[in-house]
Amino acid sequence: MLDIATLREARARLGDTLPVTPLVPDHGLSERLGRRVWLKAESLQRTGSFKARGALNWLRTASPDELAGGLGAVSAGNHALGLAWAARQAGVPVTIVMPEDASAFKVAGSRELGAEVILHGDINAAWALMHRLVDERGLTLVHPYDDERIIAGQGSVGLELLDQAPEASAVLCPIGGGGLISGIGVATAALRPSLRLIGVEPIGAASMAHAWAEGGPTRLDRVETAAKSLAAAIVGEHTYPLCRAHVAALAQVGEADLARAMHHLLYGAKLVVEPGAAVGVAALLARHGPDLPPDGDLVVVITGANLGPDELRDFT
Repeated sequence: MLDIATLREARARLGDTLPVTPLVPDHGLSERLGRRVWLKAESLQRTGSFKARGALNWLRTASPDELAGGLGAVSAGNHALGLAWAARQAGVPVTIVMPEDASAFKVAGSRELGAEVILHGDINAAWALMHRLVDERGLTLVHPYDDERIIAGQGSVGLELLDQAPEASAVLCPIGGGGLISGIGVATAALRPSLRLIGVEPIGAASMAHAWAEGGPTRLDRVETAAKSLAAAIVGEHTYPLCRAHVAALAQVGEADLARAMHHLLYGAKLVVEPGAAVGVAALLARHGPDLPPDGDLVVVITGANLGPDELRDFT
């Protein structure tokens, strides 16, 4: 059962290795909105994203049998980096299947951390191959978001930001498969139920909105967005009910919104981020942004900073 006690245990389990990430004021966005806006800079976490939290929590709670045959994962990149890093700490081999259009920067980084990386098809084809490899090689699958141990590790972000932002009335969080916002939702529901938790997705990969409309996780036929870290074709059996229970609203942003947010974060907030990390800021900058509480501070979770020079060039 995923509850606040589980999140606190995960936070304690990670505390000797992973730092508390800072809450950075976004002065330009604060002036624009007439209220304080804070950026929870998970982009400064180990491996450049929040994914190290869930991966390390998974490894530190794994049984010897789960580790014996090595680990397998599907990832657009950040889970690959986080899991490869965590597994290297434990001396466990990892095989990761990534879509062929995955970031070259993330592919290279995962290989440098010791992972075997296989590039294969789109995200749906990558999953199909991984399921075959699990059977053929005896790997233990470490799901990037639909695993309670992963979600609990990501939920430590929620515990931190609640400590750091006592006057926050809303948190905007990117959604890919829903692991991070699910963990944050468990924290906010238990400790500050009045806080409005808002999920933000790219229009071209709005898998959580699709699940809400369909009444459960339903695979998108296609995902198309520059925010590759959010390009999950389907949300999880765990993350869907957690989001339905704890997320107040969903918002979607277009590619032009995303480009504007990237430019703001790079040149206004002076923070290097990847496109998927910018969707919360994109929602605040967009005229069709989410329904916000009338007062109180806003916290935007900035999920990662893993992008190469070629990707950065698209937004400069």
